[in-house]
Amino acid sequence: MVDIEIKRDRIVLRYKGKKWDWILEPRYWRNTVVWTCALIAFPLISYFFSPGLINTMVTANIYAAIAIPLSLMTVGTGRINFGPNFFVGVGGYTAALLSIHMGFGPLLTLPFAIILSVVAAVLFSPLVIVARGLYYVLLTLLLPLVFLEVTFIYTGIFKGDVGLFGVGQLVNFENVKHNFIAAAYISAAIMLLYLWVVNKVLKSRYGLIMATVNDDEEVAHGIGVNINKVKIISFVVASGMIGVIGWFLAHYLGTFAGITYLPLTFMLKILLVSMIGGRAQVFGCVAGGYFIAFLEMFLIRTMGAFQPVAFPIILLVLLFVLPRGEGLFGLYRKRHYREYMPTIHVRR
Repeated sequence: MVDIEIKRDRIVLRYKGKKWDWILEPRYWRNTVVWTCALIAFPLISYFFSPGLINTMVTANIYAAIAIPLSLMTVGTGRINFGPNFFVGVGGYTAALLSIHMGFGPLLTLPFAIILSVVAAVLFSPLVIVARGLYYVLLTLLLPLVFLEVTFIYTGIFKGDVGLFGVGQLVNFENVKHNFIAAAYISAAIMLLYLWVVNKVLKSRYGLIMATVNDDEEVAHGIGVNINKVKIISFVVASGMIGVIGWFLAHYLGTFAGITYLPLTFMLKILLVSMIGGRAQVFGCVAGGYFIAFLEMFLIRTMGAFQPVAFPIILLVLLFVLPRGEGLFGLYRKRHYREYMPTIHVRR
């Protein structure tokens, strides 16, 4: 029998030993609904006033969609991966090569991009067990750089710094602007899906186990937690999610070049998204992604050639000014601290 209980702030449903609840009070879901509606409306508004902003929105969603699983990986392994763009390269090249040489469409290349990214993550997953501290940082930092060198050595396959062209389009409408709008919604859907999944995981029982491993491995081992299993699962799952972004970029742009996504510059942007948005704050990854993408666009339009100098200076100043470890989302939480459950903080 279904048991429905209406409480002051939620509806609770119980059936065969299982429990579901839905929040009623607006303070728990109001801002989420408002910002989701803003993301839905933004491409349509930009279509009429400034179509170029749609591409900036896609870039912001991509930054956030990489930083969100990176936060999950950081919490689950207790280590910051300095080479998440390696899996962007794996997913992107997999999709591009299959599309060009096999004629596969986006729906067919997607599972292969995920599988290859997961396989690569499994091969390199021992790093989260055997490497610690500076050694882990250096090894993960080298992965995308070594992959970049491979693309130059085997130019017949990866086309070096030119990249692969002729990748099947993500969507193919007659109106090019409609393609950009559709891509904006797809990127937003991926980002929101990652946000929802990772937030649910971090607030679940398994998220508590991940936090225990992250906080003190000896204590976690003492209470019976399989530390290595938690680390490997966190590393592999997050890497597969990042690989999907490479697939999206290849089909969205119709081309994929490792020189764009594998160097240090792209990796630093992702790390800055996490740090400025809020370290280990999954909602902060969205704020950081949009802030950096639109700041970069604004500086290019206003400063031109001086943008490469002004951009890092502004970001460095923000790193010192914003609340340590909480970033932009920390400023929001100071005034709306009741709207979200406590966030897991990453052990440095």
